[in-house]
Amino acid sequence: MSVRLATWNINSVRIRLELLARLVREAQPDVLCLQECKVADELFPVMDIMALGFPHVVYSGQKSYNGVAIFSKLPLSAVTSEDWLGNEERRHIQAALPDGTVVHNFYVPAGGDIPDPAVNRKFADKLAFMEAMTRWSGTLKPKDKVILVGDLNIAPYEHDVWSHRQLLDVVSHTPVETDAMARLRDTQGWVDAARQFTPMDQKLYSWWSYRNRDWAASDRGRRLDHIWLTPAVAPALRACHTLREVRGWDNTSDHVPVLVDLAI
Repeated sequence: MSVRLATWNINSVRIRLELLARLVREAQPDVLCLQECKVADELFPVMDIMALGFPHVVYSGQKSYNGVAIFSKLPLSAVTSEDWLGNEERRHIQAALPDGTVVHNFYVPAGGDIPDPAVNRKFADKLAFMEAMTRWSGTLKPKDKVILVGDLNIAPYEHDVWSHRQLLDVVSHTPVETDAMARLRDTQGWVDAARQFTPMDQKLYSWWSYRNRDWAASDRGRRLDHIWLTPAVAPALRACHTLREVRGWDNTSDHVPVLVDLAI
């Protein structure tokens, strides 16, 4: 079975329903994971999503902030959502595909502006969230088929940012964050889908700040959005695309979708 799975920090699902519809028309995902939906569960636009061709819609919402969702053309089961920090922030949802592969959709805290957990609670929360993810990942078994997706808010490698040197002390690319991501990755030997097709020495971004009027010309991006596969799923990977062109759509998110094709 061929499955196209995409992830996108949409930065408000209700505001960008038309862009969501365009993405579905043009990219044709079978499974679509969103972050920053920014809507309470009782107001989630379920019927609008189903009208796009997704009969299976699961979500964990929060008014004005956070919120994650999974839309699928395939049946979903074992749907759960974890409160990783015990603070009632909706940053995770998981569901199983028909073959038993489990999709975990994460929205990791951005971390604020100061990369010091002693003076910045948001940064401390980010590191604690990553530690919780690492503990969870360490409980997985080698045979487990798991796909980890989402806005992880960390650009782990030198060429995942426009300037490695200038961003070493900027939240999202500091050594303490990239080290935390490496510890998470090493628990299972997670496979970074995008870097299987784009060599490490090539620049690759999925986020460009709204502050840059001409984002394409300045191209000061960061790769914050990821799709990872456990070794049990990795052989199914056929392609991975970062849809840079979506950043140029009118009234779009500052993130762009990332999608993979899998033969599962």
